[in-house]
Amino acid sequence: MSVFVIAYYTLLLGASCLAAYFNKRSAFLLLFSLTLVSFVLGIIGGVSALRIVAILAGLLALSAMVSYAFREFLVAIASKNLAKELRTAPLTAAFGMFVIFTVAVAGIFAPLIAPHGEAEVITSAFAPADANMLLGADQLGRDIFSRLVYGARNTVALALALAGTVMAFLLGALAGLMAATSGGWFDQFLARTSDVIMSIPSLIFALLMLSIFGGDLANDTTSFWLLSTFTGITGLLLVSAIAERSLMGWVIGLAILAGVAALFGGFMLTIFNPSEIILILVVAVIYSPRVFRLTRAVAGNVVVMDYIEAAKLRGERRWYLIRREILPNSTAPLIAEFGLEFCFVFLLIAGLSFLGLGIQPPTADWGSMVRENATLISFGDITPLIPAAAIALLTVAVNFVVDWMLYRSSGLKV
Repeated sequence: MSVFVIAYYTLLLGASCLAAYFNKRSAFLLLFSLTLVSFVLGIIGGVSALRIVAILAGLLALSAMVSYAFREFLVAIASKNLAKELRTAPLTAAFGMFVIFTVAVAGIFAPLIAPHGEAEVITSAFAPADANMLLGADQLGRDIFSRLVYGARNTVALALALAGTVMAFLLGALAGLMAATSGGWFDQFLARTSDVIMSIPSLIFALLMLSIFGGDLANDTTSFWLLSTFTGITGLLLVSAIAERSLMGWVIGLAILAGVAALFGGFMLTIFNPSEIILILVVAVIYSPRVFRLTRAVAGNVVVMDYIEAAKLRGERRWYLIRREILPNSTAPLIAEFGLEFCFVFLLIAGLSFLGLGIQPPTADWGSMVRENATLISFGDITPLIPAAAIALLTVAVNFVVDWMLYRSSGLKV
């Protein structure tokens, strides 16, 4: 029996006994369960299986320590009220915030962190890792670590996935609130439109739209008009809620809407290129019906409440009902939906990049990096799994944070 095996079981059994002695029931159950699992795996897989279990347990413990330290750091620098909320955050939520913070820092300071340029060819194809390249080179001889860092900026960076999620959420939530408060033919029209869009599989719909608006149509003019049209449709819902039957309100609202649509189109063109804007709009159209259906269902349950009827009897207008009565009572499910939509959008963009229709080369993207280096898997190299693991890690981290926010906003106990 090796020294490693003796030290491993001694450590686990000693920690289990200490947890039992100090009446730490949850810690004792966790440690002794790990001891039993290790015992079974050790019999089946030998020392190598125990080493894998030890590594995984060590990573889990390290993640817990980092999460705890990061939560305490946030508590120390936050205001009094925010610190009180952060103290109630579980370690999973703290871990999610740490991962999001790390990805955000990597995206913002990518030129300072990455040792090489995003598209800089520095060696031969598929060169192994060395002192200059932590993860080796890709199929063109570019540093994979540098492209992984830049991919945090291009894939997430509060840009493509976040922009698509926000636009889908605004359109879907406004449409759902209007449908719930208006009813009648307007409600049925929006519901049937969302049903048609949702009946088409997301990936097929995205491939179709990108094929139509790709190529020569992916230019500044087309992107500007598509953005203006999307903004105009979203704005019309808002104007109709505020102005209702007031002619002067409609005139002023439409004039402001035209200016905002033009400014928004120009602003987005300064941040994204035309192909990225088309991708964002396609994502927004695909996922806005999901937001619409949830918002319509939640708001429909609130609209029939007695305090809504009382507000109507007082003569309150539709915008007041949405802003002061319905929306505050629909916050919890909408927060959860926003986090889920971000994950769905993020995964869809990564999937489209894997298929070659998302972010175009030489721009680094985690999805395209999996496709570009997939050949290495045939040789037993796990390098292509690193960007895939980054996609999975960020998705899980966002869900951790959203779950905690859902608990806090709904008044439940974690």
